[in-house]
Amino acid sequence: MPEAPDTQLTPDELGRLEAAFALVGYARLLGLEIVKLERGAATFAFEIRPELTRMEGIVHGGAVASLMDTASAFAVLSLLRPEEQTVTVDLTLHFLRPATRGRLEARARVLRAGRRVVTVSIEASDSAGQLVATALTTYLRSS
Repeated sequence: MPEAPDTQLTPDELGRLEAAFALVGYARLLGLEIVKLERGAATFAFEIRPELTRMEGIVHGGAVASLMDTASAFAVLSLLRPEEQTVTVDLTLHFLRPATRGRLEARARVLRAGRRVVTVSIEASDSAGQLVATALTTYLRSS
């Protein structure tokens, strides 16, 4: 049976990703937090607060999309060399149920990483573990 690939990041890799996250002012504005970073995967979250909601106290879809896009971007970044960059090509998101309180968490996992194109699957869940949204996104990598 083949060995599973090593998903644990080195301290240098982890530090590089945390430093990159610190430069994303928009993530701070939304209150995004790193939950877990692994090679080819990332989990981010935010606490639901009134500033992130629309009518009836439902979390705004743009905030959900931003959370999911950030998690997927860092899943991709975890696979890149320091001199490489990435940019989102598309994000197809499906909202499954509204989130109104507690914490929203997005888990991203790279499905395929080619030389130029990387495909990522993302799931967002609420505090009760209920699936709130799913997404599939594609990134281009460049040096």
